[in-house]
Amino acid sequence: MTLKPIGERIVVKMVEVEEKTASGIVLPSSAQEKPQVAEVVAVSEEVKDSTIKVGSKVIYSKYSGTEVKLDKEEYIIVKTEDVLAVVEG
Repeated sequence: MTLKPIGERIVVKMVEVEEKTASGIVLPSSAQEKPQVAEVVAVSEEVKDSTIKVGSKVIYSKYSGTEVKLDKEEYIIVKTEDVLAVVEG
């Protein structure tokens, strides 16, 4: 099964980030704030912004998007207007 967004939306998957405190203690993901960096896995045909494409890493607004779970994977469907930046390099 695949997700195909409609309208000006993209589907993103969270990028796993390991967080350490200053003293070197690794924090479990349940104790961390959700990262706002995600990898784009699907783009609607209606998206006009050519910088947002599958495989890009993006930063999106903190409280935006709709979380969905499909085939044991978690995704977020985000409006392109909630994408703040594309991470390059």
